[in-house]
Amino acid sequence: MLWSSVRSAREPCLKNEPSMFRDLTFPATYMGLLAAFVGYAASFAIVLAGVKSMGATDAQAATGLFFATIGMGICSIWLPAVTRIPAAVAWSTPGAAFLAATVALPGGFSEAVGALICCAALIVVTGFIPALGRVVAAIPKPIANGLLAGVLLKLCFAPALALGTIPLLVLPVLLAWLAGLAWNRLAAMPFAVIAFVIVLFLTVNGDTGTVGAETQWLPAFTPVMPTFSIHSFVSVSLPLYLVTMAGQNIPGFAVLELNKYPVNRQPLLQKTGLVSLLIAPFGSVPVNMSAITAAMMAGEDAGRDPAGRYWAAIVSGIAYTLLAFAAGLVTSLAGLAPTDLITAVAGLALIPAFVNSVSAAFSDREQLEAPALTFLIAASGMMLFGISGAFWGVVAGSIVWVAKAVVKRHTT
Repeated sequence: MLWSSVRSAREPCLKNEPSMFRDLTFPATYMGLLAAFVGYAASFAIVLAGVKSMGATDAQAATGLFFATIGMGICSIWLPAVTRIPAAVAWSTPGAAFLAATVALPGGFSEAVGALICCAALIVVTGFIPALGRVVAAIPKPIANGLLAGVLLKLCFAPALALGTIPLLVLPVLLAWLAGLAWNRLAAMPFAVIAFVIVLFLTVNGDTGTVGAETQWLPAFTPVMPTFSIHSFVSVSLPLYLVTMAGQNIPGFAVLELNKYPVNRQPLLQKTGLVSLLIAPFGSVPVNMSAITAAMMAGEDAGRDPAGRYWAAIVSGIAYTLLAFAAGLVTSLAGLAPTDLITAVAGLALIPAFVNSVSAAFSDREQLEAPALTFLIAASGMMLFGISGAFWGVVAGSIVWVAKAVVKRHTT
């Protein structure tokens, strides 16, 4: 049955708020909890690596992780409750990976916070100006995926590099990841994180036993006075906005539409952009529509009735909100681990996204050079006029794409 007919049949019931609880089912609850666990376990290390790479202290990183998680929780409750669709929300994992692979700004973390605020503002503006969203959507998908693959490449090297430097610590995590992958793709990162925690407690001398006693679960919120500059806007805000839109929002909308849910993109962008703007001053990466967890919660595993699956997203939001209060503990535990081990875990989490983006980047056999150029420049880490390679990769790739398209049009 098409969603439109289901929705129209249930419309009178939807006006009665208490009826929401009649839609709550065990499959939706289970899938929401599973999605929250998978989403958090698969990418918290990437978020920490991203903010620390931009100069955050441990306290600032814990604060950023708290607000990123609470932002996911708020949106994951708010959006499904309003729209009655499984509108799953996640933090910008590609965005955090971009920050982790980017050279720190001259102004340190305060300038990075300014860039995060500007990126969130761009998302809000996109929600109110559809033309801006169409401009982003007009970027050829191979170019956008080439950018995403280039951003992810550096962190995807991390597991192999760590295997060469700390093999005894990394090998159990890799084996757990492979075991999870062989059993179920969604189990790969939870298995890896469990192995990471076990390795941490068995091999790190000294202080793991005192972490629980001395660490506050709720981090001490450390305010950051933002610094704004044209350099940080072009070098960080714009690429962060592009990878968030192209790598998360657009695929997230596509997953919902593929499952026959009506998607009004502008209000969703307004709400996620507004929440991102509120949490950005605390060093948080943006929140956005999710594709992977949305696929989990929009399918039949979340319930037979499509009209009730929005509860899976709401349950995931409640779980994220609770997980936010463990940010201090999670950051402290991560701080005990060697940096190479943390980045290795982050790199493992990004491998599926890297594979998908590379495949999509080179899907058009007649336009291979443009995404290749975008990928190589974005992955190189180069800087030109103080602006990162992610920006120049999109510029160069777009020029080559348009030039080849014009030549082809005039020769056929």
